Amino acid sequence: MKGFRYDTQAGRVVFGVGSVATVRWEVEQLAMRRVAVLCTPGRAALAETIVRDLGELCVGTYTQAEEHVPRPVVDNALRVVAAWRADGLVAAGGGATIGLAKAIALETGLPIVAVATTYSGSEMTPVWGITDNGQKVTGKNLVVKPKTVIYDPALTTSLPARVSATSGMNAIAHCVEGLYAENVDPVTSLLAEEGIRALAQSLPAVVLEPENIGSRSRALYGAWLAGTVLATVGMALHHKLCHVLGGAYHLPHADIHTVILPHVARYNAGAAPGAMAAVGRALGTNTEDAPGALFDLALSMGAPTSLVQLGMAREQLDEAAKLVVQNPYYNPRPIENEAIRQLLQAAYDGVRP
Repeated sequence: MKGFRYDTQAGRVVFGVGSVATVRWEVEQLAMRRVAVLCTPGRAALAETIVRDLGELCVGTYTQAEEHVPRPVVDNALRVVAAWRADGLVAAGGGATIGLAKAIALETGLPIVAVATTYSGSEMTPVWGITDNGQKVTGKNLVVKPKTVIYDPALTTSLPARVSATSGMNAIAHCVEGLYAENVDPVTSLLAEEGIRALAQSLPAVVLEPENIGSRSRALYGAWLAGTVLATVGMALHHKLCHVLGGAYHLPHADIHTVILPHVARYNAGAAPGAMAAVGRALGTNTEDAPGALFDLALSMGAPTSLVQLGMAREQLDEAAKLVVQNPYYNPRPIENEAIRQLLQAAYDGVRP
């Protein structure tokens, strides 16, 4: 076995039906006394419940979190949180809300309690991202990682089927890239394979049976593993491509991950056979058809499988390919403009890898 370094920044995780009721206790353990609650407009009702439970510990609710964490939203939220003299944040929602909390923490150092309501896994990572002038800038900083994460499967029952499917595919993407990361290690690889397996087995049932708490619990378990993978090792082409498409063309974050993942898996398959073998095992197929099985999983849930479904124009593909190859970064297969352009064309057309 070759040498490796295993870094972990594990925080506190509270998992189980009804665990949202522990928010106040968790806030008190972190010595927060002036808490700002963050959410999107669609999660205002959940935020109100948390505010009631927090009582005098809550100083206000900011309900304008947006996907891709636009810089103007971050700046506005920073002004509001400063005016409230908040000493901590409760982020109630998915990647948009947790992303906003991270952006605030990046500049203020405020601790975060995350109440996760989707399957993206963002809540487990020190990765932040802010979109400014059409470019999404990302980085890693331990200050943005939530101190406590609450996973309550009951909070996900109101998720639309498409959001369940695409946020789960987003989490699977973390696991797939973790398997061929530059700093891959055996522990993280075990977590990644198990995360793919848990999500692939549970997500179709979540889509078909929205009230199936058992399946939702297993999907959240998979999301937890996926977020842990993303927090532990680096990412590669898939995440770079999705950040470019989301930031430059304003495409839905989880939907992009869903569409792009099978094609990046095919792009990297020859250079990462061990990773594809693990993906195949997790999906119950062989190494060669692992990329196709990822496509089939998305298709079986009614999730988008082409960029045209997301509103991207064919004439934008050339520019997108150039943006992807602009800055060098790790990937098991070299990043080449012509090959990336072909990948994007296949994703645009929705062709099964």
